[in-house]
Amino acid sequence: MFSAVPIDRVFIDDQFWAPRLETNRRVTIPMIYERCQESGRIDALRLHWKEGQPNKPHVFWESDVAKWMEAAAYSLRTKPDAELEARLEELISLLTKAQQPDGYLNAYYTVVEPGRRWTNLRDKHELYCAGHLIEAAVAHFEATGQRSFLNVMCRYADYVAAVFGRGTGQKRGYCGHPEIELALVRLFRATGESRYLKMAEYFINERGAKPHYFDEEAIARGEDPAKYWAKTHAYTQSHAPVREQNRAVGHAVRALYLYCGMMDVARETGDKSLLEACGRLWESVYQKQLYVTGGIGPSRENEGFTHDYDLPNDTAYAETCAAIASVFWNHRLLQWRCDSRFGDEMERALYNGVLSGVSMEGDTFFYVNPLEMHAEEVKPDDPYLKAHRMEWFGCACCPPNIARLLASLGQYIYSEGERDVAVHLYVQSHADCRVAGRHVRIRQESEYPWKGRIRITVEAQSGVEFCLRLRIPGWARSRDVAVNGKPTNGNLENGYLALRRKWERGDTVDLILPMPIERVRAHPNVRADFGRVALQRGPVVYCVESIDVGVPVSSLVLPRQSEFLAVYEKQLFGGTTTIRGEAAHATDGDWERELYRADAHALAPVPFKAVPYPVWGNRSATEMAVWLRES
Repeated sequence: MFSAVPIDRVFIDDQFWAPRLETNRRVTIPMIYERCQESGRIDALRLHWKEGQPNKPHVFWESDVAKWMEAAAYSLRTKPDAELEARLEELISLLTKAQQPDGYLNAYYTVVEPGRRWTNLRDKHELYCAGHLIEAAVAHFEATGQRSFLNVMCRYADYVAAVFGRGTGQKRGYCGHPEIELALVRLFRATGESRYLKMAEYFINERGAKPHYFDEEAIARGEDPAKYWAKTHAYTQSHAPVREQNRAVGHAVRALYLYCGMMDVARETGDKSLLEACGRLWESVYQKQLYVTGGIGPSRENEGFTHDYDLPNDTAYAETCAAIASVFWNHRLLQWRCDSRFGDEMERALYNGVLSGVSMEGDTFFYVNPLEMHAEEVKPDDPYLKAHRMEWFGCACCPPNIARLLASLGQYIYSEGERDVAVHLYVQSHADCRVAGRHVRIRQESEYPWKGRIRITVEAQSGVEFCLRLRIPGWARSRDVAVNGKPTNGNLENGYLALRRKWERGDTVDLILPMPIERVRAHPNVRADFGRVALQRGPVVYCVESIDVGVPVSSLVLPRQSEFLAVYEKQLFGGTTTIRGEAAHATDGDWERELYRADAHALAPVPFKAVPYPVWGNRSATEMAVWLRES
């Protein structure tokens, strides 16, 4: 077992992530607070709203505020900010005053539908909001050591424990949107109170039990369960008990949040059946239902999964929150077992499907992340599926979610065990680790992801014996390793290079991972990508924007013999490696009066340039494609 090295012991100073984290701190977090203020989310906590007034509180508004509070707490943990701290304390005061005498805390059911608490767990997000508030409270406690917010959420959690369970008079329910499960485990770890872990276990174990709770509560509301709008309980991952689930189904974010909760409970209890279920579900997602960009969930209809290998590009939903949830889940799996498969998928999501969700300026966002955009779709009338990042959304889950992930990025880089230190991500930084009862600083130097040369320096006051584990990415076709300048092969264990030795102060490990430009091909059953290739270099997936090639991206063809060159452009987005070369495109000059022909298309050469997928759409609204035809 491993534990993540916490963010206050990790210091990032690279040229790729550090500027993005500073933008998140300086631009994104303040801007999200302003949007929460303007939209009424913060004022709703004052409980002043009356029928007929604007900004009617919504059932999930607390979750947006809570994620902002969590992001703010992480930011304060790494960099003091008096104004940010004051805003956070103001919100804690509002929540404290909004809490009801019995511990309940939800603005919607306090002022809009009083007396109807817990009447629609399937759709109304009460426990989901409670979970995000708990996560924010734990983050605040860890950042400040103060229990003001934590005590509020302990009261709420204790009230929830009194309402739900298998005892006499308790509700046998659980939330339609998983989140409280993982939050309760975090609360257990922060307080040491086992009742919170037991409550998380209850919610995990009760899900999908028969008779189905959501059907029973629908009947109690006077509704016909057969007319459920989502048609199936697979949407909420409650179609079967979690240990019987073999395929990832339904809403993608809900699914991965549930799997995070399952991993957390399994880690604390040693429940092997939950671990086995997570293993099956991981294979379902990452071997059959994953976009090359790390996006998850192809369907707009259910914001989630459909069937195996169904990965359309132009209609891809791939919600930003789902890529974020992928980071969360794989990070948890890494603490259970140091396996490069989990690190690879965490990296894929971070460098592609997560970063695409926020602009370089940090003030606009994608809710969904398609892999193809055509001219007729480049218009601003549908913010959820078009080529424009937006400042805010009616359902604003993604902006504060990406803010809290970026603010806590440091904890995803390193893990420590009793006699192990693992490096999961190659980010120039240093981490103060605790291993073998000693303090050891691990310093990392690199220009990743643009270059694959990494140097690790061990800084300890005197010799200390431990295993340094370095992830060898799945995309790396070879590696060169040297310890103190002497080449070594080392042992590869579950995709991690295991270097066991007594380390002295100043010992170095040089790892070189070649980064050729590769043509990636999809499984033949992925109909949308058959006969097409995507370009990848290192962990970064590339795409083509029409502003760089001057022709419709749908007309581009990559000849198999074409060679491409990686070019570092210092002025583009603060320094970005692009891919250059020559391609071809189908011309339509003499097709004015014909729709079909027997003749082959005429192809003309065209200069080719591809940019990293996460930066697309930052210059202007444009056509874009990840997968390109190959001839």
